Formats: sequence, C-alpha cells, structure tokens
Amino acid sequence: MSALTTDAATVRRLAAALRSADFTAGAVYALLGAEAHAALGRNETTPADRVTREADSPLAVLIRLFTLQRPVPRAAVDSALPGLVEPLTCAGLLAADGGEVRALVDLRPYGDEEHDWWVVCDLTPGLDAGPVEVGPEHVLGISEASSSLARLVVRRPAGRTLDLGTGCGVQALHLAQHSGAVVATDVNARALDMARLTAALNGVAVDVREGSLYEPVAGERFDLIASNPPFVVSPPEGERLVYRETGFAGDDVVRRLVEGASGQLTEGGLCQLLAAWIHPADGSWRERLAAWIEPTGLDAWVVEREEVDLAAYTEMWLADSGHRGGPGYAEAYDRWLGWFAAQGIGSMGFGWINLCRAERVTPSVRIEEYGGPVAGPVGADVQAWAEGVDALSAGDPLDRAWRTRPDAVQIEAGPVGAEDPATISVRLTQGLRRERTVDTVEAGLLSASDGDLTAGQILDALAHLLDLDAAAVRAQYAPAVTDLAADGFLLP
Repeated sequence: MSALTTDAATVRRLAAALRSADFTAGAVYALLGAEAHAALGRNETTPADRVTREADSPLAVLIRLFTLQRPVPRAAVDSALPGLVEPLTCAGLLAADGGEVRALVDLRPYGDEEHDWWVVCDLTPGLDAGPVEVGPEHVLGISEASSSLARLVVRRPAGRTLDLGTGCGVQALHLAQHSGAVVATDVNARALDMARLTAALNGVAVDVREGSLYEPVAGERFDLIASNPPFVVSPPEGERLVYRETGFAGDDVVRRLVEGASGQLTEGGLCQLLAAWIHPADGSWRERLAAWIEPTGLDAWVVEREEVDLAAYTEMWLADSGHRGGPGYAEAYDRWLGWFAAQGIGSMGFGWINLCRAERVTPSVRIEEYGGPVAGPVGADVQAWAEGVDALSAGDPLDRAWRTRPDAVQIEAGPVGAEDPATISVRLTQGLRRERTVDTVEAGLLSASDGDLTAGQILDALAHLLDLDAAAVRAQYAPAVTDLAADGFLLP
C-alpha cells in the first residue's frame, strides 16, 4: 500500500467540504433510516444503495463514495468535493478513471455526545458477502474493540496522555478533549499516516510517533495511557496482520505493557488496556496475571468480561482474516487447535486491565470475572475504583464519611401482600450494573450515607434504632463497608 501524503491546505479544504455536506454520523443515519443503517452494521450495503442511488445531495454522494464503496460519476464528486478530486487522487485517497471516482480509503463520520469527527481508515472488507481481503498493513476503522476502549477510559483532565497502538487515531480524538498533550504511537507506518490525517481533519494536535510498545516514549511519563494492543494469540507461522497480531509469543504483548506501565506513569496516573489473555489448560489465569502485576507495585483492577473456548476463538479470527470457507480453511483450523494444545492453552479471556500508580506499601490487586450487564461508559467506575482504593488504604473505613453512588437503586421483593419484603437488593444502573443483596442494617447504611456522618456513626445510630449492641454491629458490618466501597456502591 502506498503512503498517504496530504498538504495542510488540502486537508482544510476537505474538512470544509465535509462540514458543508453535513457528513456526520447523525446526518448519515437520518438520511439512510434505521433499517439501512442497521444493515450497514452487518456489512450489507443494498438497503443504503436503494436509498441513495437516485439522490444527488453532497451527503448522498459522500455516502456512496466512502461508506458504500461505490464508483461515483466524476461530476457528482466534483460537486460534493469541489476542486479536491485531483489533490486527493495525488494523495492516495481517491482514484479517478473513465469519468468515475472511487475511494481508496474509508473516510468515516464518527463522534460522541459533543463532537462530530471524521476518521480515516482502510476500506471495509467483506461488504455484501464478498471476500474478506486484508493485507498485513490493513488499518482497521472504528470497531467494537475501539468503542469499548473509548467507553472504558477515564475522562478526567490530564496533562499528558498516550494512545499506544493508535491505529487510525480514534482514541487520540477522545484523549485530546481532556488532555494538554497527546502522543500516539504505532508500528504500522500506514496507520500513522491515517492517524495524522484523522487528527488534522479534526483540528486536533497529536504527536504521532513510530515504534513498538513504550520504545517511542522511553523516559517520558503520562497521566493516562490507553491501549487496545494487537492481542490475537495465533500460531507464529503465516502472514501476520499488524492490526491484530504481533511478533511476540502468545499474549506477551499484554504482559509487556503491564510490566512497563509503572515506568511511564506519573504519580496517580492510569494505564487502561483492552486486552486478551491466555487461560492455561493446567493452572489459574488469575495467578498468571497477578504474577505480571504484583512486581510492578501498581494498584490493579482486572475485569474479565468473557471467556472463549478455542474452537470459537479460532473460527472468529479465521473469519476475520477471510479464511473461513476458503481453500485450506480446515487445515488452518486444525493447525490452530494443534498449536493451542502444544502451548498448553485451555481457552482465551477478554477484558479490561486498569493500572494506577500510587505509592503505597501494599498495592491493591483485584482480579475478577464480570459477565453482567454494562450501561454506558465505565470510566466513572474506574475513577471510583482508584479513589476507593486510596480511601480504603488510608485507615479504618468506619472512620470515613462515604456517599452512596447516585445511580444506586433499592429493589424490594417478596410475596404479594406481605407487610415486609423477603429480600432487599441494591443495583447500580450505570457502568457495571452490579447488584448486591443487603440486610436491614446495610440498607440503612446506604440510605444514610450522604458524606456527612462517618460509616461508624451511622452504624451506631442504626444499632440504637434496632436495639442492638453498637460494638457488635461495628464489628459485624465493617467488612460490609469495605465490600460496598470496593464494589462502587459507596464512594469516598
């Protein structure tokens, strides 16, 4: 694949044309409608083609050109991108031939609740059940993984942030909104070209550097590191796809990121990874990850969201690279399973690794499975975890005032007509929607925790109201206070 070279003036003109056409995620959805838009999410373009084939608005032209990957008459493209066909052709973004123009890259509308952006990536493979053809330097666009990482990252103000393995630059756009400076790195030169173009189109300043792992930022420290590294574990032979595989053995890329994070973080800094890890056939995956984390001296919160058996894992990634149904598929499938068995791999885990640099004698390391529901961004959960660890490490939790998380709701259940509920539970409605069964004392503690009285004072008051021994209540419920804080029901 050729390099992408675009001068600043052309980028400004392109951004202006896209803005003039209202080429935004919201406008695309409005024009296509729910059915055609949903079909695009399944890589089916026919419904969207039917909506746009007779339309001649600049927005419809850009959808056909970039989103549907259709050849478009030169006159229509000239109208939507006035004076830009020639410079964008020279830059490697478009190809013009025989009176038609086609896109060589995907220019995709993207955004969050407050921003409309554009992301430059390679064309979507496998449209309309066509063959999935991706080269080793393929630059992935907005994926479920990149969206998950964006929802995971804490959105607090930061001085310097690092987008490690930036790809097309999606995370850098988000990080730039709450950071004084953003550094984005990757080993794929084509990805760096696209990340630069993505940043320039959106008027975002990003320091883009080439290199592996922490090498491009050796000796530098960051308040926040975000990474969705190439974490596919696969046999070492055959063509490697840079966006998903590395030259490291097994899940070693994740281990190296964890082990190197301490030297790159400022005090209080966070490193947040969306990653995968091996479940040994004989052994504990928790102990394996703990062995990576504990020598770093970092606080850690690891959440495994899913465990995948090796057959499903192999099928998923062979389909991703276009091998499913093709020649040699069964042989490749067998080779993968044989390699997993030889390596002693039992299954694969996917999830989040959150690391925080805090100088304390005994760091907090929590490794858990959570396959329950998640609502919206979880960055607030990660921030609450870091603050909760600080608070629980500072002394007796009964001597501290806590406040119940605003999105916590109480649920009572029991037989119809019963005077009192049989059970009381508390559920979080945002982020990790944890649910916990509580008794009368715990429910009263949560009800009264508004940041005014300490947990001990509230327990004393509840003991008096329920005619219980105050010292016994404190001793019995001190662990519950710790657990409620650790699970995010109570905030410091």
